Formats: sequence, structure tokens, C-alpha cells
Amino acid sequence: MPGTDILFVWDFLSTAVADAWPAADRLRWVHVASAGVDRLLFPELRDSDVVLTNSRGVFEESIAEYVLGLVIAFAKDLVGTVDAQRERRWHHRETERVVGRTALVVGSGPIGRAIARMLRAVGLRVAGVGRAARDGDPDFGTVYPFGSLTDRLPHADFVIAVAPLTEQTEGMFNATTLATMKPSARLINVGRGAHVVTDDLVRALEGGVIAGAALDVFEEEPLPASSPLWSMPNVLVSPHMSGDFVGWLPALAELFVDNFHRWRSGRPLRNVVDKKLGYVPTGAAAWTGATEEGATHAG
Repeated sequence: MPGTDILFVWDFLSTAVADAWPAADRLRWVHVASAGVDRLLFPELRDSDVVLTNSRGVFEESIAEYVLGLVIAFAKDLVGTVDAQRERRWHHRETERVVGRTALVVGSGPIGRAIARMLRAVGLRVAGVGRAARDGDPDFGTVYPFGSLTDRLPHADFVIAVAPLTEQTEGMFNATTLATMKPSARLINVGRGAHVVTDDLVRALEGGVIAGAALDVFEEEPLPASSPLWSMPNVLVSPHMSGDFVGWLPALAELFVDNFHRWRSGRPLRNVVDKKLGYVPTGAAAWTGATEEGATHAG
């Protein structure tokens, strides 16, 4: 850290930056290879003048494809088909349609928008929950304010959590909010594990409060082998991989390289995070760093 102007945080789950922060004597810019920045919003960085950027723009379409796959997997009982095949059991049954079903996307940023577009394309009715309410949105139709989440949950067949992790969104799916959902509804979490109170979700699934869940992120990662979520028949577990497509690592590196050249030439940086909000606001002003002549040491 001593003498470093720029820090590229490749391991977005690491807590090493907070531990090393006292040695940062000239740091000006931190870039993280993820869309989420909650691990970096410790008080010293958040309250400093150091600029934080993320990797928005890399994962949107891949996560949207993953969510579409989960919606179809639930509606068409693909897990049941695979299980029956393994047992060599001819198990004919009816499955659900997705056309006309309702999806509520909690998080109206770029990833939420990509999810909304993809679900609309296959015939779902989509609404969003975000920081600011609005009608006539090109992707969501209607975006409801976060404070109305519990009012909107009873209307949704699929609830997709993709919001940034903030004080407002932490634990937003708990015993109270889960109880407002349809008994036939499924919860899909591709946002942050802390969006969901795990013990409350387990009880809701065991008690038939909701019909199922697909979880790509968890309060504790890796998910402990002792977790009941692994063996629940109405749960799909994946290891924090919804955005990770073939070629994602080079794409992350290319985004940083582009931003580094911008910093060196004094051009505006992409994806500047509002450290008070915890994400990149739509239409946020960009930040200009050093010029080409400025001395730079990247860590």
C-alpha cells in the first residue's frame, strides 16, 4: 500500500483492504472486480476522498439469462424431470406456463433492468422496486418505492432480489416479508446473501409459506454442508456463479484497463460509486484522475 495511487481489488470477497488501510498513504482510486462493493464500504474508505469504481456492465446480461433459466426451471419442474430420469421413472405431469405470470424485480439498476427485459421477452409481466418510484419505465413499466415492498410481494409469482446491499436492503426478506408472499411464489436471490435472513427462509420453505427458492448468494459462503438448504426439494443452490460466463475474467480485466487509461489521460472514469448510497447512481457525474504526466503506482 505505501506509495500506491491505484488499487485494483480482484478478490471482491476479500477483507484485506480494510486490514491494510492504515498503510495507504497516497491512495486515490480503488477499483473492484465486481458489481457489489459492500466489502469495501468500511468507514475509513467510505469517509475518505478515495474514489471507488466497480465493474458494472460486465455481468448484466449473464445474470439475466441465469434468472430466466431459474424461472423456467421452476415452472417446468426441470429438477423433477432430472430426478425421475436418474431413477428411470416415467413420471408424466403437467407444468406451469410462464406467459402472464408476474415477476417483481427488487433492484432497478442495470442488472435489474436486464432481468426485466429478458423476462418480459418471454411473456412475464414485470414490475420493479427501487429507490425512486416512477411510471412508464421502458423496462419495468412501473417502479415502486422500496417502502412499498411488502405491498407488492403478494402480487408476484417470482420475486427476484438483485439490489445493492445497503442498510435498507439488508435482511429485507425475513419472516414478516416472506409471510406476505403467495404460497405458490418462488424467491430468487442473485443479489447479496444478506438480503435474506436464512433461518427465516428455511422455516418459510418448510412450512409452505412460499413454494420454493433459488439462491446463488448466501449469508455465509461457501454454504456450510450442514445447511438444510442443500437437501430441500424446493430449493436450487448455486455457488455465487450467476454472472460468471465463459470469458468473464478477461472482461473484468479489460474494464479496469480501460479505466486505467482514462485515469492516466485525465478522462472521466466509468462506474464511479456513490459511497454513501453504496452503488453507481444512474447519470452520476464521472471523476477525473491524474494526467498522463502524473506519477502513478498501481497496486
